[in-house]
Amino acid sequence: MSFTATATDGEARAGVLRTSHGEVPTPAFMPVGTKGTVKGLDPERLRELGTTILLGNTYHLHFRPGAAAIAKLGGLHRFMGWDGPILTDSGGFQVFSLRDTILAADDESVTFRSVYDGEAARFTPELAAEIQGLLGSDVAMCLDICLPAGAAREKLALAAERTTLWAERQLAAPRGDGQLLFGIAQGGTDSELRRRSIEEIAALGFDGHALGGLSVGEDRELMLDTIAWAAPLLPSEKPRYFMGIGDPAGILEVVERGIDMFDCVLPTRLGRTGSALTWDGRLNLRNARFAGDSAPLQDGCPCRACARFSRAYLRHLVNQQELLGLVLLSEHNVRFLLDLVAEARGAIERGELAAFKTAALERLAATPSEGLDSA
Repeated sequence: MSFTATATDGEARAGVLRTSHGEVPTPAFMPVGTKGTVKGLDPERLRELGTTILLGNTYHLHFRPGAAAIAKLGGLHRFMGWDGPILTDSGGFQVFSLRDTILAADDESVTFRSVYDGEAARFTPELAAEIQGLLGSDVAMCLDICLPAGAAREKLALAAERTTLWAERQLAAPRGDGQLLFGIAQGGTDSELRRRSIEEIAALGFDGHALGGLSVGEDRELMLDTIAWAAPLLPSEKPRYFMGIGDPAGILEVVERGIDMFDCVLPTRLGRTGSALTWDGRLNLRNARFAGDSAPLQDGCPCRACARFSRAYLRHLVNQQELLGLVLLSEHNVRFLLDLVAEARGAIERGELAAFKTAALERLAATPSEGLDSA
């Protein structure tokens, strides 16, 4: 199990991550399977769309159905019928997303009020390691403290300090056979805190490294500027993971800045709300202008939604709340992002990423995206 950069173009890298369940060409977009499934898409379909690695959620799988139950059934791969690589987060993102349910946090642990039954649940680095070991994921993430944008500097400093303490403890804990462990650097957009966190985490010798605590509400340009100087500080021989970006422009921006892996719920969430990612912008299929549109969502796209159905038919499905419409849109959106990333990889290998990115962004901006609340 290793990571090899096979081509570079500026800071951008093309490479291969080797895991227990196969190789992952990078850059790689990871569809999110929070509860052991990518919403609306079965494993066979995900393979057909070009998926190479999925993300599973430690927090939610811990509560339902439980890591021990999954382990008894052969681990997460067998449980969900996916034989490719899986990365599991640690529960650290829930420190941000479920911060209103946090009952206590100190150097030892963070205690949540379960979103399922309201009971107190204490998460430690050792528990995060145990859960992910039972799940049997290929890549496990360290438990960290992720704060929202605008957090006070003293809170950012404390979060970064605890993240390092917890990383040391999780590194010392048992892990699954062949399981890779990634460390996470915190510090928000604060240059001093972020640099210190990267230095501390990198010194511990993880198998890969993530930039956490970004894409949590801060200004987009500030986030991108932070990635631009922070990513090159991460060990060049290890994979670099940016947590939580999935819009086409954002993906191109982080790839250009040297990020190898990224995830987001965006493509399937948009699909479930009736919207499609296309080179004509983000389309809201609820819009009346598509009622008589016989064109596919995207010319040339080989997904089922585009190969077999018109925009008018998909609009009909969405407006009638037919599940097929939401599934087809989710499939298309995942395929769109996976194809975009594959094209970016090819551009890196040819040394043409800058030109590819410029042309792609111009094309994406040519037609304004439609808001989800369009008539």
